[in-house]
Amino acid sequence: MTPQDLVEIELIKQLKYKYLRLLDQHLFSEMRSVLTDDVTVRYSDGKYSFDGVDAVIGFLTDSMGSETFLSSHSCHHPEITLNGDGTATGIWKLEDQVIIGEHNLTLRGAAFYYDEYVKTDAGWRIKTTGYRRIFEEMHPRSAIEGLNLVATWFGGET
Repeated sequence: MTPQDLVEIELIKQLKYKYLRLLDQHLFSEMRSVLTDDVTVRYSDGKYSFDGVDAVIGFLTDSMGSETFLSSHSCHHPEITLNGDGTATGIWKLEDQVIIGEHNLTLRGAAFYYDEYVKTDAGWRIKTTGYRRIFEEMHPRSAIEGLNLVATWFGGET
């Protein structure tokens, strides 16, 4: 592995971290800066599958765009392979928590993301992404005595 390989791997890590930040901050229109136009996604074992950046952004906006939909996605332990032809693959451990306020639910889960990347003139972009769940659990927030959401990224009443 060369020093330049390490630089490329770091750039791919930053790309994935930016993807997760944009997701959690609901900055879906900015997702174009991390995805290819022909991106393919297969979330939750393919339960939610979309082809093309417009379809992906539309899904994210419709399903996660509410200010009462609060998420925290953390990826770590990346295994990134540079293919030497301007492409790379990555496997990431995902841990996520989601508060679905309008349904009074909390979701918690773990999965592995499987990604493909391509280097463009504008830098690395995600060409395919998706995850397979290790587990996912949901519970009603009202079942936890004393649970009180006191702050959110989006402000407003909690």
